[in-house]
Amino acid sequence: MSAQFGRRLYKGAATAAVAALAVAALSGSQAPGVTVDEQGRRTTSDTQPTPDAAGGSATGNSPYYTDLPPLDSPEPSPSAGGGGTGSTDSESGIPATVLAAYQQAAASLREAKPGCNLPWELLAAIGHVESGHARGGRVNADGTTTSPILGPQLNGIGFANISDTDDGAYDGDSSYDRAVGPMQFIPSTWEWAGRDGNGDGKKDPNNIHDAALAAGHYLCRFGWDLSDGADLKSAILSYNNSTDYLNTVLAWLEHYRKGVDAIPDGTGTLPEDRSDDHVGAQVRPSPPASRPPSTPPTTPPGTTPPPSTPPSTPPPTNPPTNPPTTPPTTPPGTPTDTVHHLDDAGTAKLTAMAGDAFGEKISTRAETSAGKGVGKVRIRFTIVGDTDAAFTGGEKYATALTDSSGTATAPALQAGEQIGEFTVRTTVVGRSVPGLDYTATVTERAADRLARTAETALTCAPGGEFAGQVEVKATYKGAVADGVAATATLITSADDPTANDKGPYFKDAAGNPVRSLAGLKTDTDGLLRLPKLYADDTAGTFLLRISTAGGATLTVELTVAAAESASPTPSATPSSSPSSSPSPSA
Repeated sequence: MSAQFGRRLYKGAATAAVAALAVAALSGSQAPGVTVDEQGRRTTSDTQPTPDAAGGSATGNSPYYTDLPPLDSPEPSPSAGGGGTGSTDSESGIPATVLAAYQQAAASLREAKPGCNLPWELLAAIGHVESGHARGGRVNADGTTTSPILGPQLNGIGFANISDTDDGAYDGDSSYDRAVGPMQFIPSTWEWAGRDGNGDGKKDPNNIHDAALAAGHYLCRFGWDLSDGADLKSAILSYNNSTDYLNTVLAWLEHYRKGVDAIPDGTGTLPEDRSDDHVGAQVRPSPPASRPPSTPPTTPPGTTPPPSTPPSTPPPTNPPTNPPTTPPTTPPGTPTDTVHHLDDAGTAKLTAMAGDAFGEKISTRAETSAGKGVGKVRIRFTIVGDTDAAFTGGEKYATALTDSSGTATAPALQAGEQIGEFTVRTTVVGRSVPGLDYTATVTERAADRLARTAETALTCAPGGEFAGQVEVKATYKGAVADGVAATATLITSADDPTANDKGPYFKDAAGNPVRSLAGLKTDTDGLLRLPKLYADDTAGTFLLRISTAGGATLTVELTVAAAESASPTPSATPSSSPSSSPSPSA
């Protein structure tokens, strides 16, 4: 157990009477794993963390701040949205920009992953423990830290051994990785977990908006319900696999749930105690045999030495660059233990055009060895293979709970622009049974009908240019067909689709005649407007054929003819001499 957990007196507990009141106040709302001793001090449980089956952690188990929150409960305050400490305590308050980032990230997760039930106070607790809220809110207007926040070099000396994975792009270190930014992500984790939280088109671990949103998605990545105590514990331990870390975060989570004030950026107090400042606070590997053992700390007379904490399993030397897909283990005695295999629950063929949603959802059934459906089992759906397809919300994995019949249905799949097949693998969360794979196919965008947008006859004199440009609209099953590939060719005849060698033509960039255009695409409205057409000296009727992916074709007639000369108009020829006929008399 960390030394600091048994030695720090909380604010507001200076006398025995105040301490007793504080103990009584906390007895009914104690965070799991945290207890209060007779002197009003909060201590941590000696229970060891459950190893994170996901492998590694967000921070690479880097050091963290171990300061605990004050014992006195916050009083209601009209500031910061109505709940706070009633003061501008720089230790308990959260810098305004940082607080807004936590709250916005949690709001985003409520829409993207409503089943996660992520409280913003958890992000605040982790943000405090990891960086003291970006070093007391020292961020600029867009939320980026005024200077980089870097953890120590993870070189195996006192910490995990993680060789460089980003060539120093994030942490400036091309030898070993370091935790980066206000939420202390190691580069290999940020590579897949990073998010753009402020909409500037970048994923920057040094930006509190990006980092907070990434942390939220990381904590929700296994379909955990953070309103459930066991899932909450698993999620926190996956961030940093240490019991002391877990209990420190839970203590701050409990504190922030009682209310918090926003304080000006840059005025927060940076915590003083770090886990690497104390023996046992940070899990460290055993020293090499060539190094003499450290002298153990002296225990004051009359006190009980703190029990040692066995080291947690360190993260792998080279953590994976892809998001982990192995779920945490499930305790025995749950419905999951009875699952023998997975079976398809009537999923139809999975096919969609690029950019479209798949019309079919994947349904998988968890069954016992006797073929009976098992309810209340978590099924994980993971997209594997080289594809830009994703589930709703842009995720590559999703989790669903089986219903009473044992069936779980994945969220809708959204096809990207990449054509081809990919696999969706279903597995049981917490149980090693063979997975079930589904093949999904993304086809190119297609049209089944083309029509001209104008019916004006297309005519031109030899050697001239056609007055208007040809424009067509593509549709597929009556809907606009956007982004569909097309070709346009001036064909030899209706029976010969090869390009003609005379008659109308387009011009290339150099002004040379071309009679076939490829690489054309319809716009967002399904429209395709061809370049200007020109005519050589050959007169006659010619054909322009437009074809699209999906088989839609349209043949347009072009006429090249000389203009007709005007016919002479007969006129009366006046008499050259007066008429000899006598004029009739009146």
